[in-house]
Amino acid sequence: MKLGVFSLSLSVKDLVKSKEFYEKLGFSAMGGSMESNYLIMKNGSTLIGLFQAMFDGNMLTFNPGWDENAQNLEEFDDVREIQRKLKASGVELDKTADESTSGPEHIFLKDPDGNMILIDQHR
Repeated sequence: MKLGVFSLSLSVKDLVKSKEFYEKLGFSAMGGSMESNYLIMKNGSTLIGLFQAMFDGNMLTFNPGWDENAQNLEEFDDVREIQRKLKASGVELDKTADESTSGPEHIFLKDPDGNMILIDQHR
C-alpha cells in the first residue's frame, strides 16, 4: 500500500511563534500561508504542518500521489483503493471517502492508542 508522503500535522496555538521556533530548527515554509492559518514546513525530506485553530490534537498525515516536494507521483494508490484495503483488513475508519468519486478525497482513522491518522489525497 503506497500512502504517499508523510508529515506530522501539529495543532498550534500561535502560528507566528511556532513558525519562528521551527525555523530555528532549520525548517522553512514551503506551502500554506499565515493568512490561511497554516504552514507546511520542510527540513531536508522532513515535513511538518503547523495548523492554528483548524483541528484538535496532532495527527499523522499521508498524501497519496505526492512526494516530499508536493510534486505529483506518476504512480500512486488512490485513497479509495487504500480505503478498500484497510476495510478488508478489518481497520475501522472514522471518516470514509466517497467511492463514487475520483480526485481529491480523504479518510480518517485512529491507531490502537487513539492517535489520529489522515490520508489526504489532493489530486
